[in-house]
Amino acid sequence: IVRDALLAFARLHVLHHAAKEPIFGLGMMKELARHGYAIGPGTLYPLLHRLDENGLLVSRAEVVGGKARTYYEITAKGRRVLRKIAPKIAELAGELLPHPPADTHRPPARRKRSG
Repeated sequence: IVRDALLAFARLHVLHHAAKEPIFGLGMMKELARHGYAIGPGTLYPLLHRLDENGLLVSRAEVVGGKARTYYEITAKGRRVLRKIAPKIAELAGELLPHPPADTHRPPARRKRSG
């Protein structure tokens, strides 16, 4: 179950970053690693291809430094998926994560000066 959940989170990370700018495999692997995901090419590239096949991403090939690189951008359908799932993630996070004490959001009380 942990692996399945982490792959689902990785998919959402991919969609989130593809909504900001075009992404590519190696760059996305590095970004995911920065977030603590250890996802190799054997997992990431099939994930990208599935998102592309499902119409959530669109791909285009470019030659960069003499090598072919595939860039992925989010589609309108992908944006709708992100918008639809965001409230569910917020709700789950609100239930799973500890809540700070209510008074931590108030500024410290000021002492009255005498005299």
